[in-house]
Amino acid sequence: MTGKNEAELSRLLRAAIAGDERAYADFLHRTAALVRGLARRKIVQGGIDPEDVVQETLLAIHVKRHTWRDEAPVLPWIYAIARFKLIDAFRRRGRRVEIEIDEIAETFAEPEAETVSDRDISRVLDSLPPAQRSVVSAVSVEGRSIGETATRFGISETAVRVSLHRGLAAIARRFGRE
Repeated sequence: MTGKNEAELSRLLRAAIAGDERAYADFLHRTAALVRGLARRKIVQGGIDPEDVVQETLLAIHVKRHTWRDEAPVLPWIYAIARFKLIDAFRRRGRRVEIEIDEIAETFAEPEAETVSDRDISRVLDSLPPAQRSVVSAVSVEGRSIGETATRFGISETAVRVSLHRGLAAIARRFGRE
């Protein structure tokens, strides 16, 4: 990604943090495309749906957006979160993941000062209708795959994806202003 695109993503995230919903939607849309490309490159064998990684990464970015330092480049921050979500996905599948230290070196620069509490997660989830809350919780909090969630609730994988997407969009709209 060029420096111009890096600057644009940084500008969008700054505007989103300041309350600009349109900028936040654009930021999430562009970020999803970047993460999707990364996930597809890293997942060379089946068993993990790249879209699961994209959705989990977007949720983590939403919840942790306050941890981004606006003077720092945004891409290393995005890719660090995506890498951790990829690692989590591989761990859930029992796969061994080897990552070159050069790929994640920038993530060790600053320890994260704040963590998300169970209360914060509950507050976010409580803002959703019950069906969306169940799906978002199963996929993003419990770490279930789209397929597992579909089986658990007796609905199609497409319905799970739609509900997850709508739930995350509702969270972005509701809490993107705060």
